[in-house]
Amino acid sequence: MSEEVKSELRLPTGKQLVLSSSPHISTGESVRKIMLKVLIAMLPAAAAGVWFFGLRALGVIVFTTFCCVGAEALWCLLAKKPVLPTIRDCSAAVTGVLLALNLPAGVPFYVPLIGAFLAIWLGKQVFGGLGQNPFNPALVARVGLLIAIPAAMTSWPAPRGMGEDYPNVREFRASVDAVTCATPLGVAGQRPKIAARTAAARRNFAQLSSGRMLRKYFWGVRGGCIGETCVPALLLGGLILFAFNLINWRVPLCFAGTVALLAGVVNLIWPGVTPPALFHLLTGGLLLGAIFMATDMVTCPITGTGCVVFAIGCGVITSVIRIWGNYPEGVSFSILFMNALVPLIDRWCTDRPFGYVSKRRKVEVK
Repeated sequence: MSEEVKSELRLPTGKQLVLSSSPHISTGESVRKIMLKVLIAMLPAAAAGVWFFGLRALGVIVFTTFCCVGAEALWCLLAKKPVLPTIRDCSAAVTGVLLALNLPAGVPFYVPLIGAFLAIWLGKQVFGGLGQNPFNPALVARVGLLIAIPAAMTSWPAPRGMGEDYPNVREFRASVDAVTCATPLGVAGQRPKIAARTAAARRNFAQLSSGRMLRKYFWGVRGGCIGETCVPALLLGGLILFAFNLINWRVPLCFAGTVALLAGVVNLIWPGVTPPALFHLLTGGLLLGAIFMATDMVTCPITGTGCVVFAIGCGVITSVIRIWGNYPEGVSFSILFMNALVPLIDRWCTDRPFGYVSKRRKVEVK
């Protein structure tokens, strides 16, 4: 390098240096903008739920969202915090829509009211508010409601287009809906497990996992929560989140892939114990949980390796509960359990800082 070029190089000195804590790069995104993008991503699943379950589903979504926003406003009033700035960030609205998508369409309206206070007060504000909650608030509410009032949380209205060939369809005259049904996972869980490789074992889940039924599950013609049935709508929502750069693709891919792998192996060894892998992918709340709840940026690991570990753990726990547990579904339980381990996962999987030297190496150098 010539002397002439050297003389032109100047390092910042004195007041030109600005000292600040991380992060040092800002994208210009606000919490409100992020939450609005998440709401946009949930619109396809919400619209599909209204299509399959009727205006009652729309009422549950609107009422649950209103209750969550109201619960957050009430907390702020009691805690003497500013109300409008807190509810204006739309985080409570996101929690409300997500909670509604995890509820049956025919649920009594006192259930979303209780769930809103569980989600906002117990799942979020008691830990300090947005960004400080270790657990996904909507999942805290869903699990709490499932344990406290299981009857209301497991009554599934029949979706539009469901025929008499659907497993366990029955008349239910006392309900607002004319017909209720069991979820595919619920039907599979009631079947006796045949731990053998016989013809009877292969027939155990033949009707549930036939090509015709799998196509119905894919399009959303099955019992379940409002937002978990239509696979194309959920995938579209996932693509929107990914396009907005709001989720780490490793989480939904490794979560669903682990469930598919474990279910496929068990089905290959014992076909009478659990249905095939594709059945597990298309039924229950796996895709809803993997795309919208396990990817929550507050309760998800911060590194790529940590996301993989977190998602695999969710998949293993979900598979164990689905195949051998008392509950037909395990997505909510698995995500909450792994949320509790996120600090430990982050500690294990954090990249080594630049210039870091281990204590053992320091001793060797001396």
